[in-house]
Amino acid sequence: MIDIRRIVTSVEDIFHEGGPCAETPLRRGSIAAVLTNPYAGRYEPDILPMMEALNPVGLDMAKRLLAAMAVPASDIQGYGKGAIIGAAGEQEHGALWHVPGGYAMRELLGWKGDAAAYAKGQSSGGQSGNALAIVPSTKKVGGPGCTLDVPLTHINASYVRSHFDAIEVRVPGAPRPDEMIVILAMSTGARVHARVGGLAADAIAKWDGQR
Repeated sequence: MIDIRRIVTSVEDIFHEGGPCAETPLRRGSIAAVLTNPYAGRYEPDILPMMEALNPVGLDMAKRLLAAMAVPASDIQGYGKGAIIGAAGEQEHGALWHVPGGYAMRELLGWKGDAAAYAKGQSSGGQSGNALAIVPSTKKVGGPGCTLDVPLTHINASYVRSHFDAIEVRVPGAPRPDEMIVILAMSTGARVHARVGGLAADAIAKWDGQR
C-alpha cells in the first residue's frame, strides 16, 4: 500500500529577523515524503488500513529528520505535521497522517502515554515524559509544487506563545494527482525575536500538554 517516490529534507538556521543576532540560532527542519495515494480517483468508505500502514513511515521520517537536524532529541522544542493531497484525492486522505505522524514524533521525543488510546483519539491518561502537547497539523488538496505552511508549537505545552511558528514546505513537481505528501517538522526553540508575552517555556506548570 505504501509506495514512496521521493523524500525531501530541509534544515535552516535563523540568526536574526532584523534584530540582534541570537546567541544560539533557531534551527528548523522539515521532511516530506511523496507517496502514491491508493484511494485516489474514487470514494473509499474504509480508508483506515492506510493509517496503519503509515505508522512505520512516520517513525522512519521522524528519525531521518532528527538526524538531519544534527541535534539531540532533548534539544527539540517545537513540532508540527501536515499533508498535501493530489487533485485526484480528498482532504480526508490527509487526515490519515494525524496518528502516524504525530505519534512518531512524540514517541521519538520521549512521550510515555497510551498509544492505543492516542490512535483512537481518546485521552491518554497517565502520560508522562516529553512531547506532552498535541502535534498541530494542517492539510489541503493541491497541485504539483504547491506549498503548505506547517504549524509549530511547543512540544510540552500548546499555550507557549513564543513557540507559535510555521515552516513553509514545498516539493517541486509533487504531488501528482494520484499522490500525497506527508510532512513532519521540528524546531529547536522560540522565534528568534519572540517578545509578545504569554506563557513562557520555563513557566510550564501543569504538564498536561496545554499549560
